Amino acid sequence: QVQLVESGGGLVQAGGSLRLSCAASGGTFSNYAMGWFRQAPGKEREFVAAINWSGSVTAYADSVKGRFTISRDNAKNTVYLQMSSLKPEDTAVYFCAADYRPGTTRYWYIGQDRSEYDYWGQGTQVTVSS
Repeated sequence: QVQLVESGGGLVQAGGSLRLSCAASGGTFSNYAMGWFRQAPGKEREFVAAINWSGSVTAYADSVKGRFTISRDNAKNTVYLQMSSLKPEDTAVYFCAADYRPGTTRYWYIGQDRSEYDYWGQGTQVTVSS
């Protein structure tokens, strides 16, 4: 059983930056691809970014490409989401998620659908003011 705890959310002005962190415990972190999702009020939870076990493969939603960067530190069991040039439409609760992937697909595959993820954090609120 993997536990995920997000931190780093808050209130920021449009154009500003935030870095979210997600600390994992209870499993072998390198056996998991990691993802970030977000959910705005009244909307479905949507994919933001994902990273494979080593950090060699990443994927981003079109809406954040070029502004957000996902990374991980396996020695610290932590995944990060660096968010820059934030817009009011980025306002949402951001969730960290873990996809158990110990086989050969771990080298090249990262999921972008929330159904592919096995464990979720409690979320951290990001609010971008205009």
